[in-house]
Amino acid sequence: MTLTAPPRGFSDAEFKLRCSAAQQIMADQNLDAMLFASEPEIRYFTGFMTPFWQSPTRPWFLVLPKTGKPIAVIPTIGVPLMESCYVGDIKSWASPAASDDGISLLADVISSHIPAAGRMGALMGRETVFRAPLADIWHLKDMVAPRQWVDVTPAVQRIRMIKSPAEIAKLSHICAIVSQVFADIPNWITAGIPLADVFRGFKRRVLAAGADDVSYLVGSAGAGGYRDIIAPPDDRPLQQGDILMLDTGSVWDGYFSDFDRNFAIGEASDAAFKAHHQLYDATEAALAVAKPGNTPADLYAAMDQVLRPDASAGGGDDVGRYGHGLGIQLTEPPSHTAWDNTELGANMVLTLEPSVLYGDGFLMVAEENILITDQGAELLTTRVSRDLPVIG
Repeated sequence: MTLTAPPRGFSDAEFKLRCSAAQQIMADQNLDAMLFASEPEIRYFTGFMTPFWQSPTRPWFLVLPKTGKPIAVIPTIGVPLMESCYVGDIKSWASPAASDDGISLLADVISSHIPAAGRMGALMGRETVFRAPLADIWHLKDMVAPRQWVDVTPAVQRIRMIKSPAEIAKLSHICAIVSQVFADIPNWITAGIPLADVFRGFKRRVLAAGADDVSYLVGSAGAGGYRDIIAPPDDRPLQQGDILMLDTGSVWDGYFSDFDRNFAIGEASDAAFKAHHQLYDATEAALAVAKPGNTPADLYAAMDQVLRPDASAGGGDDVGRYGHGLGIQLTEPPSHTAWDNTELGANMVLTLEPSVLYGDGFLMVAEENILITDQGAELLTTRVSRDLPVIG
């Protein structure tokens, strides 16, 4: 089936709403500006999207004042692209520099928008990064002193958790693309194919189906099951009795899918079938409570009750969480853990990712992508069957 792609990019109106939401945080917390120095936030507030972030050489900065558009403080190489983005001004320097790699320029911009007794918001918490050398960060703090730095992590992450209709359309589209590719796997994978060739074939098919990139692909295969879910592939051929898992973060217009599928090659043990049933039932339990007002801790509890009704009897694992947020990053807040009490809201996009141990120390993981609506959960991925699929 041919899928109709949504429009690429976003309107200026969308970026204005994002910046206005952050500026409302500034008003609420008596802040004069926010400083961002990471790819997700710079892209989120301006639309600056480029694979050039894979080079760690240059730092990039964005200052969002109390009103108006953001100010980009970036290496000159990025100016042509940034000029097409949602920015009010661009300050640039030739980078990499032998010394003072943009720090004095950034300090001047901060000082011009924040009085000496003012307050600047920055991301300092879990799942954030300030992508600049630590020595430069310390130097910047000295240069803009006595201005106060304030952690705005929870508030900014909350803005990003709630997706717009245009974001949801992109997420739905990439999930539909990858769902079709997973559904076709029994038509081309057989015993005897090396796992590395499975990875290559899967990537080719996802790209041919319309994805922009397969940024993340992990998986495993082994007799009776697998134990490692993050390793790169090897050249071992698939064999009768193997359990195969593929987990992909594929991308369309900067937005990720993130889900996996399990397959048995020829045959599987009763324990493997039971594990797959448990994962399906755990996901069903989470779907029932994935609604506004509940929390990731509620999702975790619902899944864990299925996977470990008696924790002392085993069956669970120490992966740490049963899913997370999804968007312009493969994993975003919140985390489905026993301790995350973030309130779920309509238009959040999440993964449900229960995992279970079975047999001789085998691990099995299942994952779906969902949208939280006012009525509850809506699947963005094509739901896997309760029975473990058998190929051949």
